[in-house]
Amino acid sequence: MDEIPCFEYDEDDLDVTQRAFVDVLAERAGSWPVDPLDTVVLPSANTCDGQLIVYLDIGDPQRNQGVLTMGAHFDGSVVCGGELHNQDFTIQHTSSEFTFGAAGNPTELGNRAADWFEAVLARPLVRWEWHHEGRTYAVRYEYADTGRGLGEGFEDSLAPDALRKRLASDGVIRGQGRINRAGLGQPDVIAHVRGVHLDQ
Repeated sequence: MDEIPCFEYDEDDLDVTQRAFVDVLAERAGSWPVDPLDTVVLPSANTCDGQLIVYLDIGDPQRNQGVLTMGAHFDGSVVCGGELHNQDFTIQHTSSEFTFGAAGNPTELGNRAADWFEAVLARPLVRWEWHHEGRTYAVRYEYADTGRGLGEGFEDSLAPDALRKRLASDGVIRGQGRINRAGLGQPDVIAHVRGVHLDQ
């Protein structure tokens, strides 16, 4: 069975400039610690702004959980990247720590985009877990170098009764799986998901 390449595309979907950009990115991505199926090329004919979009879904393979979608928009001479909305793939400007932009020829921009993806993948991503009776009731993903939260979840039905009552009496409002980490105390597990270990 043939191995699936990173950033796979149908040649008819991209022009010469776009292929040059994606080919550099795909070659560099071959050494990344990612599943090739998590790398995607959206041809400009299929995007709302008419630009080529390349993106990478960063996930937690231990829990089969998506954490972050990072990608870049390429118009032929300029590339802009950042955290992408996971449905319409627009760049989320609220996450300025992830944004980048550059101008140049397709080969230069493919390398710049690859450098940026590699820097994102190298960030120390960790998963915090809180357990009760052998089950996880709260989880939070964050970058260990900054403490920036990337995603979290809280299952009321799995949490200890005393904790639920204390959070309710403290007026902590949780919605759509959001949690107040400070209200949970120390996690039972802090697991390294990807990137460099801070203790190295």
